[in-house]
Amino acid sequence: MEAGAVNAGFAAAALLSLVTFGVHTFVGGVFVARPLLASRDLTPASRWLNYYCWHIVTALLLLMAAGYAWAATRPQALDLAVFLTLLAAILSPLCVWVALKGRIAPWRFPAASLFALIVAAGLWGCFGAGGPLAAGFPAVG
Repeated sequence: MEAGAVNAGFAAAALLSLVTFGVHTFVGGVFVARPLLASRDLTPASRWLNYYCWHIVTALLLLMAAGYAWAATRPQALDLAVFLTLLAAILSPLCVWVALKGRIAPWRFPAASLFALIVAAGLWGCFGAGGPLAAGFPAVG
């Protein structure tokens, strides 16, 4: 990657992480976090521990966006982008598994598909044209 160039795959992963943060915060806040806090079916400790976990994910998504944005402009941050891509690759099927375990259609949990898109963008950043791990093919002819 040339000086001043932007890795489009990592930039896309940063944007997708930010979109995921927005969906989590503004859609999930209304349909998940508020009902969670209003629930009296859970003990206070369970309710507030779940709310704490909610905020861990909020922070994680912002850090993922920042990490991918950093890697998009700094080739030396490849290890960070690979780590974030592996993390998203774990979180997407985990989301599907949790949905299925709860007998909920996986597409009802947008995190599964959003993390899958982040993985795709991260792989594009690593292996796509101009990516640091792109395989060079010899010219034919």
